[in-house]
Amino acid sequence: MMFSFAILRLGLAPEAFWALSAAEWRALLDAVLPQGEAMTRDALKALIKQYGGGDA
Repeated sequence: MMFSFAILRLGLAPEAFWALSAAEWRALLDAVLPQGEAMTRDALKALIKQYGGGDA
């Protein structure tokens, strides 16, 4: 879900998305999402499960 958001709304290339640090990703989200809408643990687990990167 967030990967798609990054690609479609922010225009990031996949390589750029995966190269972002957590701080850079949070800064991007803070710029485009209303405050208070943080990624949930379940959303993160779904992202990891869909795109790899560890056990969810």
